[in-house]
Amino acid sequence: MMREFLKEMEAQGLVEEIPGPVSAEYEAAKIAAGDDRILRFRDLDGQEAVMNLTANRRTLSRALGIPEEEMVPRLAGACYGGEVKTGGKVRLEEPDLSSLPVMKFYPGDAGRYITAGIVFSRFDGVENASIHRMLVLDDNRVAARLVEGRHTHSMLMAALARGEQLPVAVAIGVHPAVTFASCTRVPPGMELPFAGELLGGGIRVSRCGNGVLVPEAEIILEGFIGAERAAEGPFVDITGTYDEIRQEPVIEFTGMQVHEDTIYASILPGGNEHKMLMGVPYEPVIYRAVSAVTKVRNVHLTAGGCGYLHAVIQVSKATQGDGKNAILAAFAAHTSLKHVVIVDEDIDPFDMHDVEYAVATRVRGDRDILVITGARGSSLDPCQAEDGTNVKVGVDATMVMGEEDRFRRAGWS
Repeated sequence: MMREFLKEMEAQGLVEEIPGPVSAEYEAAKIAAGDDRILRFRDLDGQEAVMNLTANRRTLSRALGIPEEEMVPRLAGACYGGEVKTGGKVRLEEPDLSSLPVMKFYPGDAGRYITAGIVFSRFDGVENASIHRMLVLDDNRVAARLVEGRHTHSMLMAALARGEQLPVAVAIGVHPAVTFASCTRVPPGMELPFAGELLGGGIRVSRCGNGVLVPEAEIILEGFIGAERAAEGPFVDITGTYDEIRQEPVIEFTGMQVHEDTIYASILPGGNEHKMLMGVPYEPVIYRAVSAVTKVRNVHLTAGGCGYLHAVIQVSKATQGDGKNAILAAFAAHTSLKHVVIVDEDIDPFDMHDVEYAVATRVRGDRDILVITGARGSSLDPCQAEDGTNVKVGVDATMVMGEEDRFRRAGWS
């Protein structure tokens, strides 16, 4: 599936060939950091690899089959109704992570990290898919960062409480629509149906020996998560700063399937694709929440805000207070948000020059800035207090209703 997407993007001139040779230690990361085009490495430590599959909205919209300008409203209306078609079984050999060109991205990293591996898990009949960074420990073990309270972590805790291990399968090199679905907060067990919906109606999966369902991928690793833990980190996260060292669960792999002439896939930590996959899945969540208080046109989690901490929301007000209600709805929908700017329909939320113009000409500080102290923040924000709280700021950069003529810009259309 990823191969077909690559061919489509190559036909549209959206893939940059890197003939190599390129080292998986730092060199590939440096190249990816300076480019948001799809990069196809022909010789990454002797193997093929791809980075930046969806590092901008143009390629992401093509991967999802949704026009760029319609992406947020269409995703907000998703019903997670794609068909999951179960086929054969995954044939596995002995796992050997040393055979893969796993990258070390920055000098301060704890080691080599798998960053584009989708972790599929199964417990009590529920299938889950989510993306986790994985520090390679040896040829068949990784330490995976499982955020407390998220679905994979909750499933693991339930399995351990029952005296069991959690069966998992890691898929590397999947269609980017599958990656996007795994990054999106959906109802329990709906990641694969959502991926099927994004792919036009359905997705074909195979069953691993441990019962876990996986889609077509360049590399499939089957294994289990038990009670063992290991140090994970430092690792560069979405803000481009180092996350802390933690004791995280260990995944022990028992089998491995590798596609012939494998194309290894990787995501640059703190890079453009990381920000897209962190931020864009939250835009429809915010869209739906703000729709409950006013007419929302579009939502943009900005690259300068790390794709996660800053939102620009375009609305069509019905009452003067709608701007502030939109701010509060956005903070409630995405609790990691730190700063929100609300703009009118004549302001392009994806053009930061336009957004700054709205702030410059439509904001009066004593009236239009909302400051919320002691609110839950994001652990990714270096400014966050030790107790997990932060200060959130909302800016209502919309025109005063009834006084629009004072604010409208001159033009010819």
